[in-house]
Amino acid sequence: FGVERVYEITKIDRWFLTKLQNIVDIEKKLESNKKPIKTELLVIAKKAGFSDRGIARLVGAAEHDIRTMRHKNHIMPVVKQIDTLAAEFPAKTNYLYHTYNGTENDLDFPGGGVMVLGCGAYRIGSSCEFDWCAVSCIRTLNKLGIKSIVVNYNPETVSTDYDESDG
Repeated sequence: FGVERVYEITKIDRWFLTKLQNIVDIEKKLESNKKPIKTELLVIAKKAGFSDRGIARLVGAAEHDIRTMRHKNHIMPVVKQIDTLAAEFPAKTNYLYHTYNGTENDLDFPGGGVMVLGCGAYRIGSSCEFDWCAVSCIRTLNKLGIKSIVVNYNPETVSTDYDESDG
């Protein structure tokens, strides 16, 4: 079905359906691509959110080969900062994300710190323990004078509070 037909059946906004159709179209292009994958198509796929593994599966290549091609062609993500204040005031929060839809990082990364990996899936009864572990690690690193950054997909936890870590 096309976007219009799916809209008629589901009443899902056409904007969302068009975005989904774009993903399907890119997937079809990847599946019909002859090896090696063209650099332009790789950029399009990465900007659309396809993983190296997903691209490799669709084009019949090894994940390592896709990653090597990305690096060779300087197709790398950049780090962007979420403006939590809607540009009303200068935001100093460090809610960050990676994207291939940018040209430069919003922040400098001088190095010399420790990355604290966030927790796995939160379930009722376990999220407090996971969050306590991350926060305890960050606070200990801080007491030792070691910079830290937290990677966590749940922005509603203490460990991702921008006041807890350095990045």
